[in-house]
Amino acid sequence: MTYHLELYLEDLYFSQRQEKPPINPKKWQEYLEKWLNSLDLKLDAQKSYEMTLRLTDDEDIQNFNYQFRNKNQPTDVLSFAALETDFPELELDSVILGDVIISVETASRQAQQLGHPLQLELLWLASHGLLHLLGWDHPDEHSLQEMISLQTSLLASIGYHYQYT
Repeated sequence: MTYHLELYLEDLYFSQRQEKPPINPKKWQEYLEKWLNSLDLKLDAQKSYEMTLRLTDDEDIQNFNYQFRNKNQPTDVLSFAALETDFPELELDSVILGDVIISVETASRQAQQLGHPLQLELLWLASHGLLHLLGWDHPDEHSLQEMISLQTSLLASIGYHYQYT
């Protein structure tokens, strides 16, 4: 089965700073769709799947973190899974997976602390967010290790090595 992903990229970080992003929109689309297809999912292959990826700053993600999680601080990534909400069953050709929001400022600090490029950290966070959209969670250490293992495999599938510490 092959799944089609329609990615809506909201670059509120690099575009506002007139900087070239480390990952272009075409690559984001390619990577996320490849990941969707590499996971053992039981989705309807006749439908297309949609998600939004928002690249932003600490202030913006802090607002979301406070509004939805009651934590008044920035974070690296937030995921809002549409499949977790109770919507009536509609016969549509596409399924909205949800939104992933990444703070590039936090990702940049983390990349610097870990000694790897920003591009790798953004991919790591996007893979984490995508897994949340698809129903994975990490309420305990065992679940977290499973997600980390999956993320490592997802990045390897596109030629990147991430050493989680």
